[in-house]
Amino acid sequence: MLEIKLYGVKKFMEATLVVKNITFEAYEGEKLGIVGANGSGKSTILKLIAGIEPMNYYPGYPQTSSPGYDEGLINLPRGATKAYLEQSPVYPEGLKVIDVLNLAFEEIDDIEIQMRDLEEQMKILQDTVLEKALKKYSDLVQLFEVKGGYDREEKLSKVCTGLQFEESFLNKDFDLLSGGEKTTVVLGKLLIHNPDILLLDEPTNHLDMDSVEWLEGYLKTYKGIVIIVSHDRYFLDNVVTKIVEIEDMESISYKGNYSSFISQKEENIRIQYEHFREQQKKINTLENTVKSLRDWAMRADNNKFFRRAASIQKRLDKLERIDKPVFERRNMKLDFKAAERSGNETIKAIGLSKSYGDKVILKNADVMIRFGERVGLIGPNGSGKTTFLRVLIGEEQSDNGVVELGANVKAAYLPQKISFNNEKLTVLEAFREDISILEGKAREYLSKFMFYKSSVFKKVKHLSGGERIRLKLAMLLYQDINLLILDEPTNHLDIDSIETLEEALEDFKGTIFFISHDRYFINQIGERVIAIEEGSFKSYPGNYDYYKSVKEELSQQVSKEQKK
Repeated sequence: MLEIKLYGVKKFMEATLVVKNITFEAYEGEKLGIVGANGSGKSTILKLIAGIEPMNYYPGYPQTSSPGYDEGLINLPRGATKAYLEQSPVYPEGLKVIDVLNLAFEEIDDIEIQMRDLEEQMKILQDTVLEKALKKYSDLVQLFEVKGGYDREEKLSKVCTGLQFEESFLNKDFDLLSGGEKTTVVLGKLLIHNPDILLLDEPTNHLDMDSVEWLEGYLKTYKGIVIIVSHDRYFLDNVVTKIVEIEDMESISYKGNYSSFISQKEENIRIQYEHFREQQKKINTLENTVKSLRDWAMRADNNKFFRRAASIQKRLDKLERIDKPVFERRNMKLDFKAAERSGNETIKAIGLSKSYGDKVILKNADVMIRFGERVGLIGPNGSGKTTFLRVLIGEEQSDNGVVELGANVKAAYLPQKISFNNEKLTVLEAFREDISILEGKAREYLSKFMFYKSSVFKKVKHLSGGERIRLKLAMLLYQDINLLILDEPTNHLDIDSIETLEEALEDFKGTIFFISHDRYFINQIGERVIAIEEGSFKSYPGNYDYYKSVKEELSQQVSKEQKK
C-alpha cells in the first residue's frame, strides 16, 4: 500500500527558515490539500516530496544536528513513481504540444523498442537461447500491458477531451504558448503519465470552469496519492479528503474537505479559548493565594506560610500555559468611500458584435446591468469575457452595436494583468504619484492593504502577484467610485486575502461587475451570473450554484428527449 510520511520536517532556504515542524501522512487513494498564506512554505513541501528540493542534513544526522541545517524525515514508498506540476516548464526547442504529451509514454516507448528488437532476434534464434528470449519477451509484453501500453490512445484522447486540447492546439509549437497554456499542457502530460504520487501546485490557475470540473471528476477516482496546493476553495471542497494547514511554519491536519476544515478550525479555536479562560481563572486564583500567603507570612513571621507560597509558586512556574487563540490575523482592512450614486442603467450593451479575423467572439449580444447589482461574467477561455471588458472601458472598439456606461458612473477597473506607470518607484511613491496626500496619511492608508513599516519602500518591480493586486486596489479604492470592474481579482491572492476582499466587497454600496473562474468567490459575491453562450449573453438570476443547477436540469431534459 502506498504511504507518504513527513515527520518534524524543518527546512532552510539558504539562511532563511521556511518551515520548522511539518508532520502529516497520506495514503493510497487519498487526496490531500495543503493550505496557508502566500510564502508559508506550501510549494516547498511539494518540492521536497518530489525530490526537486533536497534536504540538507548536518553530517551524522539524526545523531547530531546543527543550526542552519535541515531536520526531520520524509518517508516515500520505494519504487513509487511521482510527478510534480511545474509552474514554468522548459522542454527542448522544436517540440509540438502533442510531442510534450507523448513524453508521458517514454517508459512504454522504451519497452516497445525492446519488444521489437527481440522480435527481430527471435527470427534467427534457436533452442535454449530462443526459450530465454521468449521468456523475456513474455515479461516485456506483461510489463507493457501493466504500464498501460495498450490504453495509450484512450488515455491521450481522454485527457485531450477533458482539457479541451483541439487538433489545431496539439500541433502548435510548445515554445510559442503562453505561460498558462504551457502549465496546462504539462498538467495533461502528468495525468496521462498517471504516477503513483501526483503533486499539483495551483492546478486550476489557468483552466476554465469546464476543464476544472473535468479535472475534479478525474482526480476523485485517481487511485494513487494526490497532494494539492490550491487557493481554489470550491475545488478543494470537491476533491480533497484531508487538509493540512501551514501556519507559523508548523502543520495541523484536519479530516475532510475545505469547508469541514473551516468549521473544525473554528471549533478548535472556541475550545482553546474556553480552556484558556479556565486556565487564566486558575492562574489568577493561585497567584492571589501566593500573594495572600506571603502577606500572612510577613505579618505573622511564619515560615510555614512562606513554604506554602513557594510550593504553589513552583506549581505555577511549571504550569504549561495555553496560548490565547488569535481570532483575527493581520489582513487587509478595506473600506470604501461613499461615492455619488450612478443612474439605474449602469452597464448597457445593445447588438454588440466583435470578431478577430474569421473568429466570431460576440454576435448581436445584449446585456443590461443595473445600479447596485453584483454580476459575475463567466464562460470558457476565449469566449470573449475580457474582450467585453476591454470594449466596455474603451481599450478596444466593437465591430457593431452600442456599449456604454450609464449616467454619473464612476468606474474603477482592476485588470487581470496588473501594470504600473513606473515599476522603478517604491510602493509609497507609486501610490502618491497622481494624488495630493501627505506621506504620513499615505502610509496610514497603505497599512490597510498590508503594506506596513519598511514594506512601503519596496520597489514596485519586486512585488509579488498578490502584492501588486493589493497596491492596485489601494490606488483604485482611494478614488470616489460607484462601479467596480474586476477581471479575475482572486488569481494571485491567498485564501485569507480572498476572504478579506469578499468581506470588503459586501460593504460596497455601488455596482460590482466581475470576471472570475473562482466558483466559491462567485457564490459569495455574485447575485446574478451572466454566461457567454454561443456569442451571446445569457442571464441567470442567482449565484454559481444556481447557474449550475439550471444547466444540469437542462442537460437532463435534453438527455430524456434524446432517449424518446
